[in-house]
Amino acid sequence: MEEIRWTSEAERWLRDIHDYIARDDSETALKVVEGIFEKAQVLLSFPEIGYKYRSEPEGEIRILLYGHYRIAYLVQNPNLIVVLGVFHGALDIDRYLP
Repeated sequence: MEEIRWTSEAERWLRDIHDYIARDDSETALKVVEGIFEKAQVLLSFPEIGYKYRSEPEGEIRILLYGHYRIAYLVQNPNLIVVLGVFHGALDIDRYLP
């Protein structure tokens, strides 16, 4: 069974994204967060769809793009994907994925 797990940090990033956008438009905030979540579900069928960021002993860290956002995830094995974080494209991802 394929599984996607979200780290607590990734969940916090999603909440922060929602809260930031919701200051101006709560409906759009919900659509963006739902869109990010739905995009990540593609990984269940295509875990290597994102570009390779780097290899780690635990597996490959890959990046999946969604609009202005980058979904960083770890492919631990063909059946387990761990979402590490969701980053706005303007952020220096190296600062958050040392």
